[in-house]
Amino acid sequence: MGRPSVREQLVAASLGVFQAHGFNGSSVQDLTDAAGVPKGSFYNHFKSKEDLALEALKLYLECSGAEILRDERLEPLDRLKRHFRANWKTAKDRGYTAGCFLGTMASEIADTHEKSRAAFLNVFQVWSVLIERAIKEAQERGEVAKDRDPALLSRFVLNAWQGTLVRMKVVKGEGPLKDFISMVFDVLLK
Repeated sequence: MGRPSVREQLVAASLGVFQAHGFNGSSVQDLTDAAGVPKGSFYNHFKSKEDLALEALKLYLECSGAEILRDERLEPLDRLKRHFRANWKTAKDRGYTAGCFLGTMASEIADTHEKSRAAFLNVFQVWSVLIERAIKEAQERGEVAKDRDPALLSRFVLNAWQGTLVRMKVVKGEGPLKDFISMVFDVLLK
C-alpha cells in the first residue's frame, strides 16, 4: 500500500485534533501540524476547515460500527447491543476523553455552519433508521412490544446514547453505559 496523500493525512489527523480540541479550538496550523504537512498545502485540498471536518466525519463513520446494525445474521436486539458496546469500547479505549465525533461536532457547530448541520442531520437520520429496522424486526419476532412506535423508540435510543457518551466523559467510567443498557434493553425494548 502506498503512502497516504496529503489530503488523506489531513483527514486522518483532523479526527484526533477535532476530538481533542473541538472545531473552534483547532486552527488550520494545528491540523497541518498534526498531519505533518505544510500549512500552505491545506488550501490545496480544502476550501475551509468545515470542508475538512465533513471529510473527517465520513472517515469517522467508516469506523463507527454501523455495519453491525446491518448484519442480519445476528438477532436484532443482539445487533443493537453489539453496536452500542462497540461504540462504548471506543470511548473506553480513549480513556473516556472523547465521545462521538458526530455528537461533539454537532453540538459545537450545528448552529453556525449550515452545511455541517445538514450533514449531521442526515447521519442522525440514517443511524435512526438502522436502529428502527432492528427494533421492527424484534417486534416481528415478538421480542419487543408491537404497540410501541419503532421510529420514536429509535430516535429516543439514539438521543439517549448521545447523552450516555457525554456522561461517560464526565464520570470517566462505564456507569452511564450500564444505565443505558439497563433502561434500553430491560425497559424500553421489552
